[in-house]
Amino acid sequence: MITKAVFPVGGLGTRFLPATKAIPKEMLPVVDKPLIQYAVDEAYAAGIRQMIFITGRHKRAIGDHFDAAFELEYELERGRKTELLKLVHAIKPDDMDCVFIRQPRPLGLGHAVLCAERVVGNEPFAVLLADDLMVGPPGGPSVLKQMVDAYESAPGTVLAVQDVPREDTRRYGVVDVRGVNESLAEVFGMVEKPVPEVAPSTLAVAGRYILSPSVFRSIRRQPQGAGGEIQLTDGIAALIGTEKVYAYRYQGKRYDCGSKTGFLEATIDLALADPELSGAVRAHMQKALS
Repeated sequence: MITKAVFPVGGLGTRFLPATKAIPKEMLPVVDKPLIQYAVDEAYAAGIRQMIFITGRHKRAIGDHFDAAFELEYELERGRKTELLKLVHAIKPDDMDCVFIRQPRPLGLGHAVLCAERVVGNEPFAVLLADDLMVGPPGGPSVLKQMVDAYESAPGTVLAVQDVPREDTRRYGVVDVRGVNESLAEVFGMVEKPVPEVAPSTLAVAGRYILSPSVFRSIRRQPQGAGGEIQLTDGIAALIGTEKVYAYRYQGKRYDCGSKTGFLEATIDLALADPELSGAVRAHMQKALS
């Protein structure tokens, strides 16, 4: 059973400057929720109740978002704005536990995950990258819930993967796989950002992982790369051959909200999917494009 999720949120968000000079990129809103809340809601829907945030010194707003806001709740209650009060309470349900760990220096995704070791302990755990906003199929389970179900049927490290155009393999970690079933395949190799000519497949790793606790030991053994960064991909790749690593083809859609284009696509699509907004947004788009 997966009970803990790690959210590496210590990055500087330089691709969204100047917006991210004072606001964490994970707090940028898509329609009416910040990116980090979409990721936390996804983990909660998968049955996870302990959320572990690996933060930096400039990320206090994330902690504030998941903390109680007594003055706001008092004013909403006094004004009998019950629906808004429900929205505020839903940000952090009573059975959800939030833990915040300061990453002393941004030394890569592997290092951020390693910072969670003492809290995670010796049990499998999920990692969610808030930059990747993942939307499950309409009326279906969240992407992480799909992965948890896959883990329960085939315990091991599980990586979310998606098919990408071969010319785009240079932008992703790409896996070498052999099929287990239609959605799950065993991983026999991983290559970070291969050129299309040598990519072992077109299955790229997306921002959702279920990891064995063995990954902590594996990460510690990895040499530091450029800029002193420690890569999670290297730590996972070192597990191959010693324990099972699977690639899971999820159902749903991924938005790369680490890029401006992906962020805008997510905003438009989620606004169009909102019953209260879709009509006005669609009418505006038709007018703007006419």
